[in-house]
Amino acid sequence: MKDLPKLSTDMVERFERDWRAVAGEAHAGLVLIALSGGGDSSALLLLFAAAGRGGVFAATVDHGIRPEAVGEAVRAGALAAACGVPHVALAGVLPDRSERTANLSTRARALRYRLLEEHADAIGARWIVTAHHADDQLETMTMRLARGAGLRGLSGIRARQGRVARPLLGWRRAELAAIVAGCGVVPIADPSNGDDRFDRARVRKVLAEVDWLDAGAASRSAGALAQAEEAIGWMVDRLAGERCRIEDGQVRVRADDLPAELRRRLVEHCLGQIDPVAAPRGADVGRALDRLASGAGGTLGGVRYDVAAGGEWRFRPAPPRRAHRPSDLPSTPPLVPLPLTGIGLS
Repeated sequence: MKDLPKLSTDMVERFERDWRAVAGEAHAGLVLIALSGGGDSSALLLLFAAAGRGGVFAATVDHGIRPEAVGEAVRAGALAAACGVPHVALAGVLPDRSERTANLSTRARALRYRLLEEHADAIGARWIVTAHHADDQLETMTMRLARGAGLRGLSGIRARQGRVARPLLGWRRAELAAIVAGCGVVPIADPSNGDDRFDRARVRKVLAEVDWLDAGAASRSAGALAQAEEAIGWMVDRLAGERCRIEDGQVRVRADDLPAELRRRLVEHCLGQIDPVAAPRGADVGRALDRLASGAGGTLGGVRYDVAAGGEWRFRPAPPRRAHRPSDLPSTPPLVPLPLTGIGLS
């Protein structure tokens, strides 16, 4: 770092252990830090800089939501420059929807990761690194628990997803804030963090009043659940290879003798074989399972499912919906012109 105080040796060594634990053998690959300029991502930048390794880049995303974002990207770039880290500001147009929702936070997240992925490709970065930490993990698990999430959802924020790595899941928000303050850095405050219109902001306020919940323990639990989720995924891949048959554009599987969760995962696998972009809701998959178990069939998205002879569950493309012919449409009475008097027109 050029003009910033040095971090303690113990802190840097702790970070290096955590980074290697997440990145594994590819820990030396080029890194792109998602740098908002807030306290968490600023601490992540400072830790990488203090570790003294090369191949670190940073990018700040302007989602086009707040006019202040342009100036915030400049401030984030100044901090990156002080750390000797190349920085760019990225901007794009928010998608109208992300998967099934028009939720603003979800759309912003989709744009953010798309821009980061594109820039990582452009510079040859192996990793996109974000500053999610133990308190974020507790908030995420709390929100998902309140929504009735299963194992997949309660696995929380993953330490590693593809090229996205999160080495700070064992760190507390207060620890990161202390790093930033100790280096004399004034982080950017995101107003959405205190905006009650957002679920996470409301949950954060509630958790701040609860002193018996240990965010570190919750993060460890999420890690254990993530390992269980990985094990189930491994088992489903193996079962799919053994039990799924693809022929004549159909997928067939024998799953009625398996535990419930494996039946669910195999059905999701079969749906994805027919419609790769399908993302059915858990409740919809549950209803499909109930119908298959009773010998019935149905349609889910673009996939038709039923029980074939011999008891195999069968999945195939659903027939296209029949377009209405003019004779199919209900007749409507002819339009009668209304008088224009009395409604402000002349």
